[in-house]
Amino acid sequence: MSEPIEVEVRPAKERDAKVIAEIQAAAAQAAFKAQFPGEPMPEFDSLKKSQAYWREAIEFADPQVLVAVADGEVVGFVGFDRSRDPKTPATMGEIWALYARPSHWDKGVGLALWDAARDGLIDEGCTKVTAWVPLGYERALRFFDMAGFKREMTSIKTVLVGLTRIEEIRFKRDLK
Repeated sequence: MSEPIEVEVRPAKERDAKVIAEIQAAAAQAAFKAQFPGEPMPEFDSLKKSQAYWREAIEFADPQVLVAVADGEVVGFVGFDRSRDPKTPATMGEIWALYARPSHWDKGVGLALWDAARDGLIDEGCTKVTAWVPLGYERALRFFDMAGFKREMTSIKTVLVGLTRIEEIRFKRDLK
């Protein structure tokens, strides 16, 4: 890991929606390029559409959104809430999204966001948490492994990102 930086985690504000969308796009593009070197990027949602999604999420706390701030700049975010998976108990939480600027990878941003999301999920009465992670995104797979999540091998599913099919696996862990 690079030299850790000092990170403050706070609830997102509506004005953060634009930078959240930009961070998500930049991190997804960097992860895709690592997984599929030399292949053209699939079409992701437009920044405008993504920004509208995150603005609404922040406004209605669905999911709850926290941002990581370093040197006065938003450098990452996490969205979390109850699990969206069918037939899960009300005590099952989910990390809906966790992204950091590629320039801030390996500096403790993801860990700070995970710690804050875990506390928020516990406050909501959750006892377990899941996260869906693309199988080829080695950085994210390592992160969730190191954060104590276990891979549910029978959960693998294929999702479309633009015209590209990507396999995802569900990770799960206790919040205790």
